[in-house]
Amino acid sequence: MLQNAALVKLLQLASPALPVGAYSYSEGLETLVEGQVIATASQLETWIERELRYGIIVTEAAVMVRGHQSFGDRAQLEYWNAWLSASRETRELRQQSWQMGQSLLKLSIHLQPELQPFGDIFPCNYAIAYGIIAAQLQIDPEATALAYLQSWATNFITAGVKLIPLGQTAGQQILFNLNPLLLEAAQKALQLDDSELGGWSWGVAFASMGHETQYTRLFRS
Repeated sequence: MLQNAALVKLLQLASPALPVGAYSYSEGLETLVEGQVIATASQLETWIERELRYGIIVTEAAVMVRGHQSFGDRAQLEYWNAWLSASRETRELRQQSWQMGQSLLKLSIHLQPELQPFGDIFPCNYAIAYGIIAAQLQIDPEATALAYLQSWATNFITAGVKLIPLGQTAGQQILFNLNPLLLEAAQKALQLDDSELGGWSWGVAFASMGHETQYTRLFRS
């Protein structure tokens, strides 16, 4: 169980108000809404559920955990950062990960100057930066994995609320319904072996590819 001091730090790390630019990304959702693949709250919930069960987001969380565990091993941190960069299916998704990671690392170095030695991990993926900072704050990997996945789901739902559009109550209902699956996905991220890392996110990849040339866009990806 998290101590109050660690919990407060984790809540700040996972907060939607954290200025890392997460609000500007939809991870292909804008393309899916434009094509009417997702047009209702239930369809949005189903999409997120499938991503949590089969998609790359759980692998991303698993690599974040490896970043957390490699806090004192620079070679391993750089290995997993490069691995995650190579696993991104499109330029948009890779640029999103790099931009958010660099923003989070820059912010955290400002708040915690002792993180300065990690500033030259460039470009730093968001999951790696998240793991580094959680390790520095001494937040355990299980809680960090859950917070990472919950913040991802929150951002995706927020994009859906704007794009479909949905009411705020509908968005909160989706997040509430996904709570058990978020717990399950966090446990899976902790248990995945290196040989099991991967996912079936071809739907996200195709949506991201389409977004690059979409005529009108509200989001960067």
